[in-house]
Amino acid sequence: METMTVNNDRYRLGYHVMAKAGWINDPNGFSYFKGYYHIFYQYYPYGSDWGPMHWGHARSKDLVHWETLPIALEPTIEDGCFSGSAVEYDGKLWLIYTGHHYTDPNDQEQFYEDQNLAYSTDGIHFTKYEGNPVLTTPSGNTKHFRDPKVWQDGDTFYMVLGSQGEDGLGRALLYQSHNLIDWKELPILDKASNLEDEGYMWECPDFFRLNGEDILLMSPQGLEPKGDKYRNLNQTGYLMGQLKEDFTLSRSSFIEIDNGHDFYATQTLLTPDGRRVMIAWMNAWDSPMYEKADGWAGALTLPRELVIRHGKIYQLPIKELKSLREACEFSGTLEAHSKYELARTSEFEMAIKGVTSGKLLTLSDGDNQLDLTVDLSGQRLILNRSTTDGERVAHLDLTDEMTLQVYIDKSSVEIFVNEGSVTFTERIYWNHAIELSLDQACDNQTHIYRLEEEANTY
Repeated sequence: METMTVNNDRYRLGYHVMAKAGWINDPNGFSYFKGYYHIFYQYYPYGSDWGPMHWGHARSKDLVHWETLPIALEPTIEDGCFSGSAVEYDGKLWLIYTGHHYTDPNDQEQFYEDQNLAYSTDGIHFTKYEGNPVLTTPSGNTKHFRDPKVWQDGDTFYMVLGSQGEDGLGRALLYQSHNLIDWKELPILDKASNLEDEGYMWECPDFFRLNGEDILLMSPQGLEPKGDKYRNLNQTGYLMGQLKEDFTLSRSSFIEIDNGHDFYATQTLLTPDGRRVMIAWMNAWDSPMYEKADGWAGALTLPRELVIRHGKIYQLPIKELKSLREACEFSGTLEAHSKYELARTSEFEMAIKGVTSGKLLTLSDGDNQLDLTVDLSGQRLILNRSTTDGERVAHLDLTDEMTLQVYIDKSSVEIFVNEGSVTFTERIYWNHAIELSLDQACDNQTHIYRLEEEANTY
């Protein structure tokens, strides 16, 4: 079977992680090994639709400029190498992944899942562990048992796994090991309180401590829309609390971590200098993916540093992203209702005073448009893009002052509001020159940067 090739680069991103061609979804194995950051991703190299999952692979010295490496995992004894993580141990980089196995080749709903290992001494070429699987589905669980995230604490490894209990509710399982091979089941870390509010399956769990809080980050399936919340097919967010001595989590209610259309399946990394950095799939199962016609589909978000402020997670564009700036094309005050042309790979920062309720700004190329609207009385920030089901809403503490940091790529927009209090992640397929207009007569200090158009190597 021949691998896919790109036949049109009109929507190829300039500075986001993509595959050379073919389909990608969840980020996997976000790690640091022998001087490189590594990111893997769910990958199907033979088509631009989802297919039997491989692990694609890229590495970077700075989390910004990525080099595509050979495929790390291919399905052999499995029907798919589903999502997982990576950890360094005994001089090797170990991948911990879900083996997905069909019991009826004619019915993709008939399957079972188990957890497996692969290892590498050079961080490029991987060998599957001959004793796989190292973990099989426990009692009291349905067939949904996937997406292991492993971390090390002292001489002990811990694994959090997404699963569904026999009661039909999502949950996060917790395991412990001293060698990555033999795993002891611990008490259930946490589970959904009910189906409607917390879902039937918790995918892609990640568990870490941040600023004195224990965070369970995950993607629950099956949440019902509630007004402005939970408008996507599946959500991503977190539970914040404290890990108790019995290994269960005492926590608050679920909080969405991104308010856009195209954000799912997060994974985090603790950098060598102690930052907690998150990356996600910059698509969603229910979003249009017009790049499929061009021989590829899917990308990853920009890496974002996580911090806790005012009792919630804030997301900050990592400091290394400043290295993408090639030129400052504007610095000063935008005039209301004037149009400012942006490069197709660009960034702008705005500090605004005198904000009132109503439309705040517009990005448009004539075919596609994105609007941000302020609702001060409702404490809402409303995003609209020119697609079906185009509205998404964030609730936050709004005053007449606001900061925005916005990254534009050839088919995406990522918006950071009030120093990362709220984010919107969007795939927008720009066809022409992009224009920015400020729709209110506000005091503002604005900087517009042109960014690298080809930051990565494929």
